[in-house]
Amino acid sequence: MTLSADLSRALQDAPETLPHSLFGLPDQPSHERVLLAADEATGLKAILAVHSTARGPAFGGCRFWSYPHELAGLQDALRLAQGMSLKNALANLPFGGGKAVILKPAGTFDREALFAAFGRAIDSLGGAYITAEDVGTTTADMRVVRRQTRHVSGIPRDDGGFGGDPSPMTALGVFVSIEAGVKAHLGRSLDGVTVALQGLGAVGWHLAEHLRQAGAKLVVADVNAERVQRAVDQLGAKAVSVDTILAQPCEVLAPCALGAVLNAGSIPALQTKIVAGAANNQLATAADGDALAARGILYLPDYLVNAGGIVSVAREHRGEGSVAAVKAEVEQIRDRVLELLERIKASGNTPAREADAWARSRLVRPV
Repeated sequence: MTLSADLSRALQDAPETLPHSLFGLPDQPSHERVLLAADEATGLKAILAVHSTARGPAFGGCRFWSYPHELAGLQDALRLAQGMSLKNALANLPFGGGKAVILKPAGTFDREALFAAFGRAIDSLGGAYITAEDVGTTTADMRVVRRQTRHVSGIPRDDGGFGGDPSPMTALGVFVSIEAGVKAHLGRSLDGVTVALQGLGAVGWHLAEHLRQAGAKLVVADVNAERVQRAVDQLGAKAVSVDTILAQPCEVLAPCALGAVLNAGSIPALQTKIVAGAANNQLATAADGDALAARGILYLPDYLVNAGGIVSVAREHRGEGSVAAVKAEVEQIRDRVLELLERIKASGNTPAREADAWARSRLVRPV
């Protein structure tokens, strides 16, 4: 058996980017299950990572992305799946944590056929993992998956019932978290507060609208120039480059793109008082949460504040959804932010470490 060419290059050229284990993350217990699914006919290469089913079936979205090599995709799936366990636990959902990553094929491919093959891979797990949208996937993709398995959510209902794109609810949860953090940490409302927003995708745009409506001043960056111009024209935002957004002077920094943006290289340059955003796995390492605290920057962990989307698709999957009910549950994230702030006062821990301990204490099957 030989390694693929991209794997061989990865081992030689970028060992620091590779996972320490095929089964889990450094200094952590192994994930319960990691399925590598490939389908030659469609070009599917997918990684389905089930971190924990202690609270119930693993629930988390599917990311469709171009990775520099296969092991980078594995590392992303492992990190995202563990994050979903913590997110679902803090949100008090009867689900464990899992995530899927599909490596985007090079060149042309049949997207519908590829997602049908992905649906068959999900179904092979027998309900251990439930999927939904994430970065790079859409409601249309989930409709294709639905033809192959019932273990999928985030699909609009033909009868007008609740369901579909969870990004507005994710944005709502981040917004109420920022609002609570600004009031508790800075003693003021969002009116006149400058928020630097990295990423104007589905969640980032909805968050920007909430913030502007509350009177915040926006500084934005995105790789898509059209989105940035739209924010300038419609929301009065100030546009900056993606290379400088993290270092912008602001009261709140909201990372809403990809993960690991808070690291040893970026943290010394931050000019913010609060970090709270929608991106998953914002900290490159646990030590980066300590570094933020050492600088006096309040970090509201991503898996605490961005749980609105999973609340939405979980209610949809259980058939308990309505817009009013989901909004009410998502807005409870505000209370959990305030509880975290009280917990760190009592424990002396950093927000990142306290939230981690709090979530892990809930990684047990509900009574």
